[in-house]
Amino acid sequence: MIFITAKFLVKPEFADQWPEISRIFTEATRAEPGCLWFDWSRSLDNPNEYVLVEAFRDGDAGGAHVNSEHFKTARRELPPHLAATPKIINFVVPQDEWNELGEMAVTPAS
Repeated sequence: MIFITAKFLVKPEFADQWPEISRIFTEATRAEPGCLWFDWSRSLDNPNEYVLVEAFRDGDAGGAHVNSEHFKTARRELPPHLAATPKIINFVVPQDEWNELGEMAVTPAS
């Protein structure tokens, strides 16, 4: 899978509205056949920063994503709400789902 984490520094005046501002892009991306997940989180340290964790089935799915109409629209519509160019980490990972964090395994109460 293609595993991506990106940080978006949103202008303070748009930070609370970011989930709604990015909603159409988020929903369209999640509907892509090759999208495994596309999840936003807000930073606990900086209320103007959102972290996007996304994954696509493979390179073809990632290519379809960046060539989609909703991605092209997002490239035009989202940057005016940002304070800086997003930062990204992108890896090809030899798996297709989350693994359990064994070091923090939860056992049923007896």
